[in-house]
Formats: sequence, structure tokens, C-alpha cells
Amino acid sequence: MILYPAIDLQQGRCVRLLRGAMDQATVYNEDPGAQAASFAAAGFAWLHLVDLDGAIHGRAVNEAAVRAILAATDRPVQLGGGIRDMAGIERWLEAGVRRVILGTVALRNPDLVRAAGRRFPGRIAVGIDARGGRVAVEGWVETAETLALDLARQFEDAGVTAIIYTDIDRDGALVGVNVEATAELARAVSIPIIASGGVAGIADIHALRATGVVAGVVVGRALYDGRLDPAEALRALAAQP
Repeated sequence: MILYPAIDLQQGRCVRLLRGAMDQATVYNEDPGAQAASFAAAGFAWLHLVDLDGAIHGRAVNEAAVRAILAATDRPVQLGGGIRDMAGIERWLEAGVRRVILGTVALRNPDLVRAAGRRFPGRIAVGIDARGGRVAVEGWVETAETLALDLARQFEDAGVTAIIYTDIDRDGALVGVNVEATAELARAVSIPIIASGGVAGIADIHALRATGVVAGVVVGRALYDGRLDPAEALRALAAQP
């Protein structure tokens, strides 16, 4: 299981939101490149980036911050937020992003996801953000009728390398990850599932790892607030089951 430290970008700064509310942002670092370098130095193998403003506006907004991160570290990066067409996918992959995360467009235009998965095998992920089990889009402003599980099943055999599953009601709230729902999704589809939202400490890491079916976990506020020690978490994942 891979641990992905989250760098959420708003107005060029590293922030964390509370349950996806854009007006509930806590600024943790004014320098995204420095934050990325710090995570790399701590031993993390990947970085998870989200252009929060891009998710709202449907286009890249924090491009300068993302490029600063790419220049600051050689760690592979997965990026989501506002990527809605093939041109945007191509631009970020050419810029050095290892894996592009498609969220809103996965619901609005699933054919694009399939086309991208065929064209860029191993480099396309789907972000499924759920509120009450239903998919939320447009930076979590809108909630659709589609169930998260039903959307995930649409991308079986589509070349998608992972699904990042976020429980919005827990995101940034430090109330514990939704282990049951995440494991249920992981067992229902063949695509690797990465958990996101609510990790409060090392107990959540152990609980997700114990399921034996979750491929990774995104951690944000618990790292920034010091509730999760990077070295302890990485040791826990490296240990034999």
C-alpha cells in the first residue's frame, strides 16, 4: 500500500479544506515547491496534487504551482483538478506529471476516460468523490444521482490504473477514514483503489492495510498537523503483514 501525501493548491498556496468547502481553507505553506521537497525528503515515494481552483473553473489555474513542484522534486506526481479534455491530459503528461486524475469528466464524458486510458496506458486515474455514496463533481459543488460504485464499474477494462476514492464528508475532518466503504469498493472492482479523506492517524493506516485490498491512501491534514508521523507511517507500510 502506497502512502500519498496531499498537496492541495488554492491561489498558489498549499491548503487543506474542511469537507470540500472552498471557504474553509487552512493555509499550510505559501511555497508548494518547498512543501513537495519536504515530503520527498521524508521518504514518500509519490505526491498527490489537486488544483482546487481548477476543479471549480474546469481548467488549470494553479499551473505555476504545479510546475514549481515538478521542478523541486523527482518524485512521481499524480494530479487532478480541472482536467477536462485530451489536450489538458497531454499537456500535463508532457510537463512531467506521471499520472493524471480525471474527476468531473469521468461522470460527464466517460468516453474521454476510455480514450485516454487507451492512449496513455498506466497514466490515467479516475477520481471518484462521494457524498453519501453519490458522486460529487465540479469541485464538489454538485452531487449527482450516480452511485460511486456504478461509476467505478464503468471503467473496468478501460486502461485506468487507479481510482482515488474520496469520502467528502470525512475529508479534512480528521474523523477517521471510511475503511468499510473503501474496502467494499475495492472488492467490487478490479481497478486498484486509493483511499482519500478522513485519515486521522496511524490507526487508519493500519486499518486500511489490514483490509488487504486497498492499494494506497492519500493523507493531508493529519500530516500537516503532526498527527501522523511520516516515518512511523512508512515503517508500518514497509513491515511484513
